[in-house]
Amino acid sequence: MSMHDVEDLVCDSILVLDAHHAQDDDRLRSWFTTLYAFQAGYDCSHTQGRVLDILLKRGHTYRLPVSAHPDYGQRREFLDGLADFTPLREFDADAEDFEGYGGELEDGYVDPPWLYCEAGTALWRRLVADGRLRGRDAAEPARTPLIDVVAEVAAAAERDGDLDLIAMWHGLGPDTLVERLTLSAEDLREIPAAVRLREIALRSGALSVELPDGYRPTDEELAVLDDDRETWWYAVDDVNGS
Repeated sequence: MSMHDVEDLVCDSILVLDAHHAQDDDRLRSWFTTLYAFQAGYDCSHTQGRVLDILLKRGHTYRLPVSAHPDYGQRREFLDGLADFTPLREFDADAEDFEGYGGELEDGYVDPPWLYCEAGTALWRRLVADGRLRGRDAAEPARTPLIDVVAEVAAAAERDGDLDLIAMWHGLGPDTLVERLTLSAEDLREIPAAVRLREIALRSGALSVELPDGYRPTDEELAVLDDDRETWWYAVDDVNGS
């Protein structure tokens, strides 16, 4: 899966969720956090700007004056001097335990002239502790499994007739969408969101949408695999039932 596919998938999912849920539905804030955590697992660019108005409206992202940063007094010259998009988390790339730049938005970022932070990050917790974010804005985003969010995306996409979006998510398969080390067909049938996503994919006709190589296995590949789990997830005519 290319990084551009992931970026588009997350962006399109945020758009469709926002379009189909009431403005006071606080679940979207947590769902967006889950989607960006999924995106962070790939070598993607910072794409939040594509849907920034939605992220701000839904309380996923906060835009503040740079002077609102808790360390502004000690780092005023540095923060005021930033002229380009800059994540504020510092890394020591030469350290023996350096593991890459994951979590680079944990301490917020500056996109002049504003400071931004995302709900649930380290900077967000500091702003909550300082009393700058209160009420609903101070609530920790719920930990929502990816499969639950994807099922909600698929339900909204079905109302729009967006079979491509359903097909792309479903085509990633249970190993990507369900955060469990081992999964059988029986396990999947006991996960309501997995059942819901599969039913939407079948009912909408999304399984007929052509996908890039490496997503959905062909009927011939399913026959060779002889895997009840893969057959249940992908086959239009599942011999094992629903």
